[in-house]
Amino acid sequence: MSVNEKWQEQVLSWEYGSSAKPDLADIPIQAFPAQLHEEGETRVIELDLSEVIGTPYPATSPNLLANYIRIQKNDRIQSAANATSEVFFVMRGMGHTETEQGTLEWKQGDAFTLPLNKGVIHHADEEAAICWVHDAPMLNYVGAVPSKPRFQPAFYSKAYLDGEIERIREVGIRENRNRNGIILGNPASEKTRTITHSMWSLYNFLPKGAIQKAHRHNSVAIDLAVYAKPDVYTLIGQEIDTQGNIINPVKAMWKTNTVFVTPPGLWHAHYNESDEEAYVFPIQDAGLQIYMRTLDIQFLRN
Repeated sequence: MSVNEKWQEQVLSWEYGSSAKPDLADIPIQAFPAQLHEEGETRVIELDLSEVIGTPYPATSPNLLANYIRIQKNDRIQSAANATSEVFFVMRGMGHTETEQGTLEWKQGDAFTLPLNKGVIHHADEEAAICWVHDAPMLNYVGAVPSKPRFQPAFYSKAYLDGEIERIREVGIRENRNRNGIILGNPASEKTRTITHSMWSLYNFLPKGAIQKAHRHNSVAIDLAVYAKPDVYTLIGQEIDTQGNIINPVKAMWKTNTVFVTPPGLWHAHYNESDEEAYVFPIQDAGLQIYMRTLDIQFLRN
């Protein structure tokens, strides 16, 4: 068989009109309860939707994999991924992480990022849980291995995050902004205003009694409810009516230290019907989408 004949065996074609929108599996609205990381041995718990979305490797969204890391007191665990970007948020406990760049101490409410992780070791001084999201699915899809760091590690302490919220709190409440928070950044991704070159994160607070009106975007949101009392939730749906209400919404409850997935392109609005402020930390592949000019974020105007 000639090379031409062999290569021709791989040829397929489709009529444009019937194939311009391939029938891919939808990203589900999915919650991963905090109970997954509240008991049991030290371990990494993959928040894996691969069977639903059709990837041959673990993935929470096509580009990202979220995980819970549970560490028992005085125990340790390694985390490693074929990834260019990793975001960690400490849900509870305190400890430290050994990296090639040095040892980082952390406690509840802190966040940090790492590039090109060949393996770091997390130690817990008390029972701890960390939300860990990385872009390995994106690299697995294209068959790539990162060759060099694209940014330097960054540490966002709880004191820093809360201080930045205090800086914008008054004007945000007064203007009833669509989202009331701070976008986290890194000098290497200052142009895209994202936490890494591929990922985006927001530390968003929802005042008691507040409604943050609907918006939508083309990135999948992996939403970590950092703190919420009962009666805090997100409504998610395909369409909005003339008053800006989401039609036939699905209600995703905010439960402290629980992750829920908001699919791309859907309208979503946040509601706090409790008597305390609530906080959420979404992590998205929007860094990549902003760079590609495809994020298409839309805000409700009425």
